[in-house]
Amino acid sequence: MTVGELDHVYYWTRDMDAAVAFYRDVVGLALVRRDGDAWAQFEAGPVRFALHGTDDDTAGRSGTVVFRVEDLDAARWDLERRGARFEEHVGEVGGFARFVTFRDPDGNPVQIIEYLR
Repeated sequence: MTVGELDHVYYWTRDMDAAVAFYRDVVGLALVRRDGDAWAQFEAGPVRFALHGTDDDTAGRSGTVVFRVEDLDAARWDLERRGARFEEHVGEVGGFARFVTFRDPDGNPVQIIEYLR
């Protein structure tokens, strides 16, 4: 195999304090490492999630981080209670999964997904 398993996913952020607070306090991830305004890494299961600080206005938003949940409606309610603002549309992959999107302080998309049984 040329490449190994997926190691981590990161988003660029222009405001590390706000982004760390969002992923720690709203999303509920445990912060495991922070290097000032340059880097923050969270416990997110087998694939690590991180934030990479930047002052570069051209560092674009890209990708989407998706977190698995057991109960989409309950998870959405809990996240909304902690300050997440969801898009109205609930997506569905016919008979397979339901998902919904919200955004972090930098406008990066974050999704939660429930796989149907």
